Amino acid sequence: MANTTLTASIVAKAAVAILENELNMAGSVHRGYEEEFDKKVNGYEVGDTITIRKPTDFTVRTNITASAQDVKEAKLTMTANKIAGVDFQFTSQQLTLNIGQLSERVIRPAMIQIANQIDRDVFALYKDIPQWVGTPGGAMDTFKKFSAGARNFDIRSVPNDGGRNIALSPSDFWDIAGAQTALFNPALVEKAFKSGKVGMVAGLDTFMAQNVPTHTVGPLGGTPLVNGASQNTAYDTTGVNTQTLVTDGWTAAAAQRVNVGDVFTIAGVFDVNPVTKVALPILKQFVVASGSTLNSDGSGNLTLTIAPQIVTSGAFQNCSAAPADNAAITFVGTANT
Repeated sequence: MANTTLTASIVAKAAVAILENELNMAGSVHRGYEEEFDKKVNGYEVGDTITIRKPTDFTVRTNITASAQDVKEAKLTMTANKIAGVDFQFTSQQLTLNIGQLSERVIRPAMIQIANQIDRDVFALYKDIPQWVGTPGGAMDTFKKFSAGARNFDIRSVPNDGGRNIALSPSDFWDIAGAQTALFNPALVEKAFKSGKVGMVAGLDTFMAQNVPTHTVGPLGGTPLVNGASQNTAYDTTGVNTQTLVTDGWTAAAAQRVNVGDVFTIAGVFDVNPVTKVALPILKQFVVASGSTLNSDGSGNLTLTIAPQIVTSGAFQNCSAAPADNAAITFVGTANT
């Protein structure tokens, strides 16, 4: 019987199947827009950028008088700007192997490398997220510590429709697995004790990932304060969702003070329920956004670029009030750790 020579198409299909199986964090994110990049508009390829509509929002009137609201449909762009590849050559002899042999010996090791790079790229997006729970540097070794993330989802009205996931570093994963062995739940204890499986905990599908990043807080220094009242903005329909925040009170020396991804709160600025707009009993968290100035000047002044915007009224309100002049700014974590 003649050998079947493998073609590029056969190899590519096998590679994609293996890659899908090896993805960890990237396999848990919403991927509803990936097919948009394959579409054609009037015969033309979409290219590397698509536009996504953000949900609109409204306020509720509580009287009999109608009051028409403007419908604001914001948008953001998604750009396919990351590339990950592994290059190698096949010999003519290797191309006569069956696809199973080639997959195990050559394709799978290459796809594992690419999958890990994709996961690292996804994890790197944490710097854009203004949310932090727990104690920086602390072990996640109790259910109370673990469930802080789920509690944060509930407080902020994140849908609990089966799509909640949590990726833990190996040390945190085994800490929470060890905590489960002390529970009076034979089935759960057996999985945790025998195979280290954690499964669904507090409504979160839990898995371990070696690529979970560790954040280092900036050098900080001084007593940072808001410099100037009423630094709130109107909702930006272009999807930027960042603004500048003028601050002072840093150590009076020209030096780096913050890192991108540092999370902080502002005294007197509370979070609100995203649906009802009722103020929550927790301070709003902000993050130092990409592109921000990181260094203070010689007088201790620093204009940060932060996310999200501070919106204090209307359908897209996300803060209870604008920062007051000289309101204290408190960063999560300890400097340089």
